[in-house]
Amino acid sequence: MNDTLARLDALVGRWSLQPHVEGVGTAWTEFSWDASGLFLRQLTDADPMPDTTPSGWRENAPFPTTTLIGLDDATDEFTVLYADGRGVHRVYGMNFTDGRWTMWRDAPGFNQRFTGTLSADGDTVDARWETSADGATWTLDFELTYTRLR
Repeated sequence: MNDTLARLDALVGRWSLQPHVEGVGTAWTEFSWDASGLFLRQLTDADPMPDTTPSGWRENAPFPTTTLIGLDDATDEFTVLYADGRGVHRVYGMNFTDGRWTMWRDAPGFNQRFTGTLSADGDTVDARWETSADGATWTLDFELTYTRLR
């Protein structure tokens, strides 16, 4: 396996996802290599959200989601293809180096970026999503924690 792809082994497995939003429960995500070992697949889903979940989250819940992560060996950066249960399809750039996980998307009026830090023991990722209308002024969308289940 390519050394850059091998960095993603740190994500392989099943994780609990906890957004740091009052009233929003946990979801799960699972990272696994496709049969060829050339792409990392991420599947994410959650139990139905209770009526106590904040309305913006309940109506906009993306679950289930599917991502496919591949490598551009000319740049050592990854490309993420994302699709979700709302019919949203997006393409992100991604990097994963020394436990620092970043993703970004430059789109007119709706730029996004993600930063996450893998703990020293490899069992937790503390992360955040931010958005920007102009690509210059960023606003926290939400923070979340990934906790390895297996």
